[in-house]
Amino acid sequence: MKNITLSIEDDVLKAGREYARNHNISFNVLVRRLIEQTVVPKKGQWLEDTFSLMDKLTVSTTNQKWSRDELYRV
Repeated sequence: MKNITLSIEDDVLKAGREYARNHNISFNVLVRRLIEQTVVPKKGQWLEDTFSLMDKLTVSTTNQKWSRDELYRV
């Protein structure tokens, strides 16, 4: 495991240490977990991402009709 140096505003550092203390973890563990949650994809996250993208689509299929062959065509 590598050591790194971070520059953090004093008030943010104080709040982070307090948060970690209230959750019975070290500030180091808190930072490590936050970085992992941000950069390491969760198993199955692709499915949530796919549905999120689908929800953002602005395609209307109100008057569209498909045949069975069209639905199963890849």
